[in-house]
Amino acid sequence: MTTYVISVPGTFTAGIDADVPGRVSSALRPADPHGTRMGNTQDLDVLTVNEDATFTVRLTVEADTRHDAEEEARRLAGSALREAGLDERTAALGPAVVTGIDSEVR
Repeated sequence: MTTYVISVPGTFTAGIDADVPGRVSSALRPADPHGTRMGNTQDLDVLTVNEDATFTVRLTVEADTRHDAEEEARRLAGSALREAGLDERTAALGPAVVTGIDSEVR
């Protein structure tokens, strides 16, 4: 099993309430990238929201393959957005990308 740090970009396609980023971040806490050695080094934030309504979700995922990690990250990001009251029309997600790998395999 390998720990992957995955970035999932997205765009808020409608205006959002000021508390939405906090609700999304809270929903993502179990997958917070600060929990890995890479997160401590890189000081990654679980959610970054930009002024142009784009955002990036960064989380850690344990998986056997890169593909499985990317799928799980998109599932977790989508779930957190839904928990915050958003759907795929108001918070469109882009493709997940591996931005770090933390493996014990040598």
